[in-house]
Amino acid sequence: MAYLVQRPGGRVEIRESRATPRGPRSRTLASFRGVLTESALDGAEAAANSPFDRAALVRRARELGLRFVPHRADAPARELIARLRDGAPLDPVLGALLRQALDALPQAPVPEPLHDVAEWIGAGEAARGRALRDVLRLYDTIARSREPRPPLPPAVLPRIPADARWRAA
Repeated sequence: MAYLVQRPGGRVEIRESRATPRGPRSRTLASFRGVLTESALDGAEAAANSPFDRAALVRRARELGLRFVPHRADAPARELIARLRDGAPLDPVLGALLRQALDALPQAPVPEPLHDVAEWIGAGEAARGRALRDVLRLYDTIARSREPRPPLPPAVLPRIPADARWRAA
């Protein structure tokens, strides 16, 4: 039977135990950080040698305060948006079919703040990490180019006599 184990650093493991002649042994089937996903459960189920109860693992994750994110249909849409933004070609017939399918879905206006970050929809963690490092390097360059600030004057604290007695008001 599979179970969850919280590890240091926010990592969580899906483990499985089995009986051996030398006593019980356990092995890690999958690990994740913070959010239990269907893909983590899929990987653990594929590696499991004993019956695998997904519902029990989801319940236990919620008891531990972990979020569970089921498969989402918008993941491929995010990937398609990112690929189209990068200039990937799309067959015109598939584009027409896609437009027809999207026209049948309910639509909502794009919120104004989303226009500023729309280029990051579908961006992978590696691309986001590179962008963050670039911003930090830019900040470091700006900070180094400025004149050093004068030191702050020392804080002046009131002198409290050692023999003073404090009374509750």
